[in-house]
Amino acid sequence: MTFEQSLDRLEAIVGQLQRDDVTLEEALRLFEEGVGRVREAAQALSKAETQVQALVEQPDGALDVANLAG
Repeated sequence: MTFEQSLDRLEAIVGQLQRDDVTLEEALRLFEEGVGRVREAAQALSKAETQVQALVEQPDGALDVANLAG
């Protein structure tokens, strides 16, 4: 599942949890799935951050983040 798909699913889960007719069992299942989706999204962000860092790291080990803004 892509990062964007995880976020979309998280939004759907939140919507379902906000309904008045959700049972406790269903709420727990949805919550558990949501925690998994948050973990997946966090891993994807961490991986992307590592890739960006590798792209902007200078030969001396310093990070040149200014190039990202312009």
